[in-house]
Amino acid sequence: MLPLLLIALLAAVPAVAGVKTGIEVLEAQGFAPLKDKRVGLITNHTGVTPDYRCTIDLLAHAPGLRLTAIFTPEHGISGVRDDAHIESDRDEATGVPIYSLYNLSQPKPEKPEQGPLLGRQEEERGRRFRPADEMMRDVDALVYDIQDIGARFYTYITTLGYMVEEAGRRKIPFYVLDRPNPVNGVAVEGPLLDEQYVSFVGYIPMPIRHGMTVGELARMYNGEKKLGADVHVIQMEGWRRGQWMDETGLPWINPSPNMRSLVQAILYTGVCLLESRQVSVGRGTDTPFQMVGAPWFKSAEMADYLNARRVPGVRFIARRFTPNASVFKDQQCEGVEVLLTDRKALRSVTAGLEMVAAVLKLNPGKFDVAGIMRLLGNDATAARLKAGDDPRQIAKSWKSGLNAFRKIRARYLLYK
Repeated sequence: MLPLLLIALLAAVPAVAGVKTGIEVLEAQGFAPLKDKRVGLITNHTGVTPDYRCTIDLLAHAPGLRLTAIFTPEHGISGVRDDAHIESDRDEATGVPIYSLYNLSQPKPEKPEQGPLLGRQEEERGRRFRPADEMMRDVDALVYDIQDIGARFYTYITTLGYMVEEAGRRKIPFYVLDRPNPVNGVAVEGPLLDEQYVSFVGYIPMPIRHGMTVGELARMYNGEKKLGADVHVIQMEGWRRGQWMDETGLPWINPSPNMRSLVQAILYTGVCLLESRQVSVGRGTDTPFQMVGAPWFKSAEMADYLNARRVPGVRFIARRFTPNASVFKDQQCEGVEVLLTDRKALRSVTAGLEMVAAVLKLNPGKFDVAGIMRLLGNDATAARLKAGDDPRQIAKSWKSGLNAFRKIRARYLLYK
């Protein structure tokens, strides 16, 4: 029998919920929705069960279907590539072809695809982020199983949108094996993306922090863009909107090379607003998205200034670091480390806005807001930053846009 004190202590520890992901639910269904289908799977290393069985293997050996193609997003099938030239390959275990949807070395088509579904970057690059016809020849159903992190500019959800388009255009069903939004599915924050900034890092006008799962996003993309796809979501069991990833019972798997912890995912939607050729956001260090800096930064002044602003949920300390990759590789940078102190109090996008405003104020002439517009994506917010407006007041100006987005979003939510 357990001692009474130990029983009391165990009772005081909140239970971690056991969330069942879409691939687990599909397996429990005997893969019935995919019966008699030739399946193209959009996935990477995050497509696994909690006991690390790979979705590729599960579908390859599932009865009543054929896995005929694998499609991979940015960073490739292993999720560790951090370059723009990821080649197609073949899965050694199954022999199934792996088609890269992220290879910027491919030649530009003579007649790039045009139209409202493509942003300016994609008009220039044509099909480099989309499957060619020959890749889809033996596919009559698409399945998506990739872990997202809840940010508008994370490219996996643009790949999701492009493949929903392909399903609609080809009149084949599209299945999403749903997974949690790791930074919770409640918080919605940031300026809406202006239409002119739609690109591979911004698929649809929505706020930076969208508070949706990939299944819900697929439904919204299909409905709002009238893509005509036959979208099915294999829903999770046991997930609640307010949960963070460490409350789901699911393992953390780095979804990309520079997203190495839940803390970094939480900070990402704010810190990434500084990412440009002008500022390092910690790529090439052990703690990407937990620090920002440049050789010309005023570390102490910035830390003192931001701490005096009392930004909820974070503190700032002066740091000196030398990235071994990316912006300012092998150059010593002055900067600040962002310490997460209260994730519930944090408004990450507003915190990012505070950092942008601080850099502009303390380093006049060193930072150009134009360099972050593909990520910020909102001209009104940019104009107010350049004018020196208070970040808190700028954040208040997002209210009407966020309210309008929430009304749209509500039509596509699947979980409470």
